[in-house]
Amino acid sequence: MELADRERRFLVAEMVKTRGLMPVLMKRRNKQQWSSEDRAEIRAHLARLSKLSPYLVILVMPGGFAMLPVLAWWLDRRRQARARAQSA
Repeated sequence: MELADRERRFLVAEMVKTRGLMPVLMKRRNKQQWSSEDRAEIRAHLARLSKLSPYLVILVMPGGFAMLPVLAWWLDRRRQARARAQSA
């Protein structure tokens, strides 16, 4: 249960952080230019979204639920790497 709660909190936190992405992306469509700050913000949002890609693949991909064991392995691998880094 702890793993599921932790991952749920992570997903919610990352989704909340990406709320400002659409207004920035729509600037080009509305014939406005992106400033260097806008470009940096877009890069930061895309970096956050890349962390969510394993979750999105599971939800969107046909047969995605068959990939759940792979996702569990990947999450466990990340936890083990963090534990090794903290102990070093």
